Amino acid sequence: MAGNSKRAGAVRKAGSKKGAQVGTGGHSRKALQGKGPTPKAEDRTYHPAHERKLAAERRAAAGRRPGGKAGRSGTTTEVVTGRNAVLEALRAEMPAEGIYLATHLDSDDRTQEILEIAHTRSLPMFEASRLDLDKITEGAVHQGVAMKVPPYDYKDSEDLLDAAAEAGEPPLIVALDNITDPRNLGAVLRSAGAFGAHGVLVPERRAAGVTASAWKVSAGAAARVPVARATNLARELAELKKTGCFVVGLDAGGDTQVGELAYATDPLVLVVGSEGKGLSRLVREACDAIVSIPIAASTESLNAAVAAGITLYEVAKQRATPAG
Repeated sequence: MAGNSKRAGAVRKAGSKKGAQVGTGGHSRKALQGKGPTPKAEDRTYHPAHERKLAAERRAAAGRRPGGKAGRSGTTTEVVTGRNAVLEALRAEMPAEGIYLATHLDSDDRTQEILEIAHTRSLPMFEASRLDLDKITEGAVHQGVAMKVPPYDYKDSEDLLDAAAEAGEPPLIVALDNITDPRNLGAVLRSAGAFGAHGVLVPERRAAGVTASAWKVSAGAAARVPVARATNLARELAELKKTGCFVVGLDAGGDTQVGELAYATDPLVLVVGSEGKGLSRLVREACDAIVSIPIAASTESLNAAVAAGITLYEVAKQRATPAG
């Protein structure tokens, strides 16, 4: 019968799922409650990006660059691994953030000297498990010894000029163009220190930096000879010319021989190119003169570091000779 309120199903029970809602959007508002912004992929533990993030954090904790290639760029830490490498680095006066030794390490003459140098220099020493050392060195052969090296403190060209002014000498700066082997940089630093250069200038990109290899080859000169970086080498050379420096490039087919260098006693920037590519076009154009080193065979060429050492010797000899 119509209007019979006692008919089964005619009246909804209180608290039923189909109870009355306030307003027409009640269902939608409830569905959205408690749901914040979607997490980033790297924050979702089940996502591959999360594992990549953890791996990157592990690399950072170990003080290494992605890809396992250690090197100081001014912002990253380098790890030197192995007994010989760590000992040579310490002998070269390389700064260190800490030395890690494996638990129950078998001692030998190298580890004894490492401990002696570390004690003399008051370097932090840490005992680590083999597993921890494997992580710190990213699986490199460490022989139970590793050393963390802080980022190198690069200067700018003004600092090199200031060093010359403080010494009361005309500036002598070595600029490297197309030099990508850090061992060549280390050898140049050694010659620069031996012959009184006030610093070395290198490009910021596509060039060798002051890595552990450079430190070791420099035989301690990297601790005494400052290295400056230039965003654009040709432009930096132009700025140095404005300060009164003469820029001389060292390359085959030069205008004169290195022994007849006219600017040796003046403020001088000596630019050295690589053995293969030589000086780049823009850098060559920025030079006031190009000098060459005479060699016996026309088919031979000199290593960049060797050529720099010969030229620096000639400059030092002319500067030491009394005028007149």
